[in-house]
Amino acid sequence: MLRLGPIFDNASQLKGWIPIVSRKVSRSSAGDVFSLSQAAKGDAGVIVRVGAEAPDEGLARTELERRLLEMGFVEGARIRVLHEGFIGRDPIAVQLDDMRVALRRREAEDVLVRRSGGLHD
Repeated sequence: MLRLGPIFDNASQLKGWIPIVSRKVSRSSAGDVFSLSQAAKGDAGVIVRVGAEAPDEGLARTELERRLLEMGFVEGARIRVLHEGFIGRDPIAVQLDDMRVALRRREAEDVLVRRSGGLHD
């Protein structure tokens, strides 16, 4: 049996102790839908939606949506995050079916992905 800390006889001995858990916790499990902007290196899935949600200071959202679609960010495309930038984890490099694309996380907010185990599931 693995012991992770002191053993207490009763609950009154727990007063003042703060439990610390040091394990990597997955943000979501397989099959969950998440924004590509929230993805980390190694995350993979299938695009389920590309669409503009809210106004942005930069490129007009409808123009951004059009450009993403033209680059191949379409429903059903397989995607995997290959690399994250060093400063603020931005930009990200993704493998989109058989090509590689780099984009900013704010641009990736409009891409919704259903998590899968890998690129070639």
